[in-house]
Amino acid sequence: MNRRPTLLAALALTATTALTLSACGGSEESSAKDKDSDKIAGAATGGGKSASPSASPAPAAEGRPKIELPADVTYTFEWKKTGDTDKDAVLSDAEQRIKAVDMAIAEQNPLHDAYRFYSEGTAAAGSQKYIQEFVDHKARTTGVTRFYNESVAIKADGTASLVYCEDQSKTFNKFLETGKTDVTSVSKDSYVVYAGTLRKSKDGVWVTERLISQRGSAKCQP
Repeated sequence: MNRRPTLLAALALTATTALTLSACGGSEESSAKDKDSDKIAGAATGGGKSASPSASPAPAAEGRPKIELPADVTYTFEWKKTGDTDKDAVLSDAEQRIKAVDMAIAEQNPLHDAYRFYSEGTAAAGSQKYIQEFVDHKARTTGVTRFYNESVAIKADGTASLVYCEDQSKTFNKFLETGKTDVTSVSKDSYVVYAGTLRKSKDGVWVTERLISQRGSAKCQP
């Protein structure tokens, strides 16, 4: 599960801002740590709710997959409501994507329908690779993951851009065969920035098409 970032070209995050980001472990998403004590950046997989940790299942509505996670996989989403219907929907569907990836990891299923409901293209391919690494090591995530410093914009072409930070300082790998949790110390690499491109599907779901990340970003440091 060793995630060694590969540099990508700079991605324009908004009309006036650009970051040079790196794809982590097969692209896009982030969660816990690795067998060799390196944190995994790649997927924690989506939606935006309360600012306190919550592991309650999201209801399956409008044909959406029901997200069910282990009790020890929790989140703090500090994403604020914008008052804009589309922007708030982008944040909500991104949150569900994040959670769906962690559910796929917990269920050890790299082709889980839930995360593929919320992602396509390189984002889905990156999530599949990310989940497969956990499966290969018979591990899953545990702990609380915080998401914050979000920025969302709807572009003229109908796509949305979403940039956000993830705090993995209290998120770890748990190995299924032994039940052991690999706890490592906090460093600047515990904080990850993500930049994603989403498109609204015919069913009204904001699907993530591309997602890249960079560990240790100054934007996300406490």
